[in-house]
Amino acid sequence: MSSQPTKQALLDEVPQEFDTDTLRFDGLRGTRAAHLSAEALESRLAALEPAPKDEGTLDLLVARTPDFGRVLHERVTLTTAGGMPGDRFALQTKYGPEAQLATMQADHARVIANGQPLELHGDNLFLSLDLSAENLPVGSRLRLGEALLEVTPKAHNGCKKWAQRFGLAPMRLNMASHFRSRRLRGLYLRVIEDGECALGDRVVVVSRPRSAAPHTGTTRP
Repeated sequence: MSSQPTKQALLDEVPQEFDTDTLRFDGLRGTRAAHLSAEALESRLAALEPAPKDEGTLDLLVARTPDFGRVLHERVTLTTAGGMPGDRFALQTKYGPEAQLATMQADHARVIANGQPLELHGDNLFLSLDLSAENLPVGSRLRLGEALLEVTPKAHNGCKKWAQRFGLAPMRLNMASHFRSRRLRGLYLRVIEDGECALGDRVVVVSRPRSAAPHTGTTRP
């Protein structure tokens, strides 16, 4: 059995045309025919309307099951003790509170998926909100339905599963110096106050760290 490329190799060593279907893992797999080239990905991202900065909506709620499946919820109660009930990360303490809720910007997720189901990304929350580091520095707090959430310092950089499902271009663009702060792969949130949330609920930025530069206007994703 041939050895698998490391995450670092996927980022900067293997050629762009590397066959990601050779990557081995348990769980859902993507369709290589849906993968976007680096040029197409950047072009489609540049064409997006600016995401809202202070108030958006919850577009999708997903739990990752212990058998690597997905459960789509219409309504859940998020808790400080475990994040999303029934989620694999909540059931395995090794991930820790800084990785309670994997979160993606919904329009980015749609572009990258290119017709594949959004839940294939493996994130819990999909928000119509600007998740960039400029707009939501570490420590920023969001009110989602009744729950209060906080941006954690843990980086959300993707893995070989994400590379197989969506190709090398998104993973590499996410880590590129000119794009890294935009958090194409998303971010992690932890629950500060328990509360219920449902599809379509408002998500409101209630605070940002005082040291963060004030934002003005909107930025293109």
